[in-house]
Amino acid sequence: MTGASIILQAATRFLVPVLLVISAVMFARGHHEPGGGFVGGLIAVVALALNVLAYGPASTRRLLRLEPRTLLGLGLLVAVGSGLVGWLIGKPFLSSVWLGEGSGDSTPVTLGTPLVFDAGVYLVVVGMAMLIILSLAEE
Repeated sequence: MTGASIILQAATRFLVPVLLVISAVMFARGHHEPGGGFVGGLIAVVALALNVLAYGPASTRRLLRLEPRTLLGLGLLVAVGSGLVGWLIGKPFLSSVWLGEGSGDSTPVTLGTPLVFDAGVYLVVVGMAMLIILSLAEE
């Protein structure tokens, strides 16, 4: 534990889960309204940075479960992989490909490669920001 106040630690126990839920909501609504992987990732970083201030970098590393460099690399792979899907079916790189596209189904399906790309952006933002924050906090 760090020398943070008991009030900050109590508030952090409440705020981190709330901020992570808001982060997930912002990520999910990014296709139809403002939000997406970048904004959702930034809100997750705020939650994790608050945890660093209240409990220290070691606690936050346990909360993350993966190294920030791993998150960063995984995010880049996911984002590039989403771009390759369109390319593999003969469309330009980073073309949107939607689940059920061309099946004749009249129901609008919103699952596709843009969601996968946003997930990659989310991981890159969290990985890069936490790499910086944890590096500074551990010095």
